[in-house]
Amino acid sequence: MESKIAFGGARSGTGPATWGQSAIWDVVRNLGDDAARYNVGGGLPIDPPLPPDHLAGLVRTLLLRHDSLRTTLRRDGERLEQVVAAAGAVPLHARECGPADVVETAYALYPELQALPFDAERELPVRVGVVTSGGLVRYLILSLSHTASDGWGLRNLLADAAALVAGRPLAAGERLQPLEEAALQTSPQGRRRDAAARRAWLDRLRRGPASQFPARAGRPPAAAFPNAVLNSPALGLALDRVAADLEVHQSAVLLAAAAGAAGALGGAPDAVFQVVVNNRFRPGMAGAVNTIAQEGLLLLPGSAAGFPDLVRRTFGAALSAQRHAYYDKLALARDIAGLDAPADHSCFVNDVRGLMPILGYARPAAEPLAAARERTTLSWPVEHAPRRDTTFALDVQDAPGSLELALTADAAVLPRPDMERFLYGIEDLIVSHALALV
Repeated sequence: MESKIAFGGARSGTGPATWGQSAIWDVVRNLGDDAARYNVGGGLPIDPPLPPDHLAGLVRTLLLRHDSLRTTLRRDGERLEQVVAAAGAVPLHARECGPADVVETAYALYPELQALPFDAERELPVRVGVVTSGGLVRYLILSLSHTASDGWGLRNLLADAAALVAGRPLAAGERLQPLEEAALQTSPQGRRRDAAARRAWLDRLRRGPASQFPARAGRPPAAAFPNAVLNSPALGLALDRVAADLEVHQSAVLLAAAAGAAGALGGAPDAVFQVVVNNRFRPGMAGAVNTIAQEGLLLLPGSAAGFPDLVRRTFGAALSAQRHAYYDKLALARDIAGLDAPADHSCFVNDVRGLMPILGYARPAAEPLAAARERTTLSWPVEHAPRRDTTFALDVQDAPGSLELALTADAAVLPRPDMERFLYGIEDLIVSHALALV
């Protein structure tokens, strides 16, 4: 059953779109019905359960707290604008079930909401789902357009929702709203930051390899991009151990393994990845619900080095990429078009662990690594339409009691057997090092 949650009396205004809004708009507007795969969403149990009116009030509080949830985008000549609404309504999708079926019903409702594309010009960028039993709300799901938030913003939104459900005060601290962020970006400080980031990108693009898979360079893209998913309980266990042993963040271990596995396949001496950076370490952005994450460019010379050394160098290179991941993406695209022969930057890595939870996946159970490795599986769930300027996109994501590597690739450059070798190669580098520690 669908109804609406109305709100009013909120902040409103119109201004230029932020860098993040513009970048996502540019991606999703060309995807049509396929744009739904860029939606972000998650949920949380409501315990103790709440009356529907109480839950609607909770959602109104979130709508008034975060302007991005009330923001649409529109084109004004050459400029993309954001429009923040003072009043309106968002869809509410409700499912009633028995007390024992709440989790199963939430699992069924979540993909239904995520599968619906948003109209960023005419539709507020949030949908609400609730699972009720005995007339009380027992589960809340929030599905957002990517123009409203990235995964880190979704996590902040769910934290606010959990605080409201528990009756705790909402987190204090400055939260840049989208119009405020746009004002910062167009200020002299913002223009200097943008210029510095784009200079760093261009410097790396001048130094990186022309192709990371030279044997197949220049082939036209495949008609469909396969998607392979490696589900590895052992990888989930080994990652903690390797990161602790080498005293780095887990993301550095994953990036190093991806660089090593890609280098073994393509033979390129250096790795170049576009790595999604959350940008929440910048002032005023820690608690923001908005599209702030952007790609940083990671250049890693000598990706064939020994794994411990590769991990340590990756950690430093990743920090450098993060420093220069906040910029005007459309201006950067014009800069890159002016380069004679930019490095291959068609490989993407996105670590989304913990960002889009629905029920809070359990961590891998403690067991011997060798036994856990025997339970690794590889599946081919779907094929996607070709992605522009993409050789591969690797997502690291949670799974129940496991960790998954989801790879979408241009089969003309990485045929299915190479995709399989790439994914198993990442697992092998990390798990083998963890086994050596034991």
